[in-house]
This record gives sequence, structure tokens and C-alpha cells, in this order.
Amino acid sequence: MMMTIALRPAIDADWPAMLRIVKPVLDAGETYAIDTNLGEDGVRAYWLMPAHEVFVAEIEGRIVGTYYLMANQAGGGAHVANCGYMTAPEARGQGVARTMCLHSLERARQRGFRAMQFNHVVSTNTGAVALWQKLGFEIVGTLPKAFKHPAHGYVDSYVMFRAL
Repeated sequence: MMMTIALRPAIDADWPAMLRIVKPVLDAGETYAIDTNLGEDGVRAYWLMPAHEVFVAEIEGRIVGTYYLMANQAGGGAHVANCGYMTAPEARGQGVARTMCLHSLERARQRGFRAMQFNHVVSTNTGAVALWQKLGFEIVGTLPKAFKHPAHGYVDSYVMFRAL
């Protein structure tokens, strides 16, 4: 039986649950182009930065994912959205990332964005690449050896894009 995944804006009280999801992903250094040695304050400053509109995904009241939505660039690029998504390890394979992405596309439309772009999708993150493609994103650029993966060394990153 498929569980219902509910999405809502994050509130301050959600931070401990979000930290449990976000910090291990950033610390692993496998999918986000960000320092891997951020303490709790650094992780909080990154994930909850003022430019980010942050949401949580819940199954039966338990936070199992989080994502942020922001403008990809300022000025002439401010009509293109950008997002970052993370799913709790125990909830992977249950449609959480798909639900968060679909929610983010709708929220981006509501905010007046005309497209969404992911700037640095690590090529070894094959599950994410496949999911984003299923949801209408195209690889519009390959950044050769642009990401230093802790296990695979220098690997390609993709710029992925879709109109809204």
C-alpha cells in the first residue's frame, strides 16, 4: 500500500528532523557541490538561507524529505527557479523525491517562474538523473569532471532544465 506523502512549508520546529536528513547528505559529499565539513550552524545557514523557500515532506506526520525553492539567478535570470531536494534514507524508493519535485514545479509556477534549472546534477547520482528526466528535465549541458566525488574521483556534472 502506498503511503500518502504530504508537503507543507517548513517551520522552525522542523529543523531537528531536517538536520537529520540534510547534514548526512552534505557530509557525504556525493551529490551537493558544497563544503562537507559544515557544522550544524553551517548546514542551517545553507538550507534555511533567506533566499530559500523551504518545504518538508511527511508520511504519517513524520518528516521524510525536504526541499528548497529559489530563483536560480538574480536580475535577468530571476524567472528561472532552482531547487535542492533530500530524502531520508529510510524513505527512499517511496516516491518522496518525485512528490517533492512535482510540488516544487507547481510552486514555482505559482511564484511566476517560467522554467527550472538544476545547475550541478552529479552524473553518478543516476537515480536523480533518471527521475528528473522522467519529470521532463533535459540535460542541456555537461560539465566535464566538474565534481570531485569522494569514491569515484572527478566525474561529470549535468545542467538540467525544463520549461514550466
